[in-house]
Amino acid sequence: MHRPSVLAAASVLALTMAAGPSLAQETLRIGASVDGRLESGDATAPRDEYRYDDYRFQARAGQRLEAIMRSNAFDSYLEIYADGAQGDPLASDDDGLGDGVHARLRFTPEADGTYVLRARNYSGLDTGAYSLSLRERPRPPRAPRPGAIRKGAEVSGEITERDPEQDDGGRYDAYALGAAAGERFEVTLNADDFDPLVRVGRMNGPDFVELAYNDDAGGGGLNSRLIFTAPTAGEYIIRATALSDDGTGDYTLGLNEAPPPPPSKPITLDETVRGTLEEDTAMNDDGARADVYRFTGVAGQRIAVEMKSSDFDTYLTLRDASDMSELASDDDGAGDGTNSRLAHVLEVDGVYLIEARAFSDGTGDSTLTVTETPPPPPPSAAVFGETIQGEIGEDDPLDDSGRRYDAYVFTGVEGQRVQAIMRSGDFDAYLEIGAASDDFEALASDDDGLAEGTDSRLNFTVTEAGDYVVRASPLGSSGEGLYSIEFVDRGPEPKPGSLLIGSTARGTLSEADAMTVEGAYYDAYRFQAKAEEKLRLTLVSNAFDAVVEVGEDEAGADFDVLASDDDSLSDTHARLDWTAPEDGWFVVRARSYGPNETGPYALTVERQP
Repeated sequence: MHRPSVLAAASVLALTMAAGPSLAQETLRIGASVDGRLESGDATAPRDEYRYDDYRFQARAGQRLEAIMRSNAFDSYLEIYADGAQGDPLASDDDGLGDGVHARLRFTPEADGTYVLRARNYSGLDTGAYSLSLRERPRPPRAPRPGAIRKGAEVSGEITERDPEQDDGGRYDAYALGAAAGERFEVTLNADDFDPLVRVGRMNGPDFVELAYNDDAGGGGLNSRLIFTAPTAGEYIIRATALSDDGTGDYTLGLNEAPPPPPSKPITLDETVRGTLEEDTAMNDDGARADVYRFTGVAGQRIAVEMKSSDFDTYLTLRDASDMSELASDDDGAGDGTNSRLAHVLEVDGVYLIEARAFSDGTGDSTLTVTETPPPPPPSAAVFGETIQGEIGEDDPLDDSGRRYDAYVFTGVEGQRVQAIMRSGDFDAYLEIGAASDDFEALASDDDGLAEGTDSRLNFTVTEAGDYVVRASPLGSSGEGLYSIEFVDRGPEPKPGSLLIGSTARGTLSEADAMTVEGAYYDAYRFQAKAEEKLRLTLVSNAFDAVVEVGEDEAGADFDVLASDDDSLSDTHARLDWTAPEDGWFVVRARSYGPNETGPYALTVERQP
């Protein structure tokens, strides 16, 4: 992460890890702004879902905070975590500024402490510059006291420009009601003038803390219907508002006792039951027809639930019966079409509920199976430089998607490049790698990376020393048969060489070279250029289809390409005319167009008039 330039009077220090797998953190004082940059080498989420920088800050309980992130290089996204905490963020925002790709996150801490502000892209590994600010918002003007509403009542109102404004935009009317712990109620909001949105929450000083919301009730249409269960006794606030910030007009708000949840039927582990969704099947709190099953589990128990139907697209949800919180859900996890499969490790002793329903409004027959899955067996040792023969069969463990697999473990060091190649004539090969732990989470995966059909080649660079597990499996849940797997230690990532403008570099692409995510080998060279300097980069090879790329002074698989060329010189030779955008060091890559191509080449960088 580039050291940010501080625009306000805030010191910026490199710190150690905290929330999530961040590589490093910076401190950010409330009231400060920074210019930062997402780049290769910054922390990434599991499976390379996004790239991010983390900033630590101190905050007081009740302090009204606003973070704004802007970037013209990627879609900005902001999250806040408690320092050192794992799991879901305390708050997040994508497009809160309302202008497409810039984020605005408003957050009020419930306790004094240290928090982490995560500045990230929305998805993928985009890089580029961004600006980030963190400030304290002034106390809002005192909102009008909420109106009162009681169960069984229906009130009419109007959203106007004179009504108070929410933190995230849009006008609202508020209503208060008292509820006992565990009390369930139904809120409906109907409007013809705007798309209604109903929100339920509690007040934290002057701030509204949302607990639940609904935009569109099940069954079509834009009206809202929310079933809510009060977690504790006290006063709750219902907000009637519009989905869009400019929505105004008349509405009708109703409050009623919620219908009872769908009745649950007992099911035992390792049992298969048949169910039927019909027009008169009871609806869940989201307005979807659902069969509900209950079972008793114990902490640490591993369970798997599978639902199949030839009549509709299935959907599964696992809930804790004590508070109806969602623990896991799945749509098509069975790996073969529209059937569902979820796996979960139970955290506490207690009763659990399974909702079995259609993804949309489908009806018809289905089967549901709940099984207790044993812990995965210890992985075998991965031996670098040797080819291992294996077989996937009925006795192998199942992963969360219902695929059987064999597992191999190795100890890696930071910066080490590891390659696994899996071949099979019996099934489509699939590879995953993750840190060795009780709950496997894939950090990278590959299906057909060898580019020779259905065989896999997984390349992975170790970011932190430790033990890693490679899972070898079929791509589909029904695959079985023989396979071979080879583990290759490719050593550390090669560093770019140097190249003077006006000279020619002659080299050879080999299997020991760096590799793009597409599996193409490349050599990299650093060179220095001045702003507006016009250059011609030529790559010639009679051994492979040449591609020349130029980018910022960064190496690695996440190279930020500024310009590239494939066949401008001929069908297989590349020539790129390029103008340096600024003074500085840049990197040119000499690479092949396709995977697995090697051989000699000549690379020339020349000035142009």
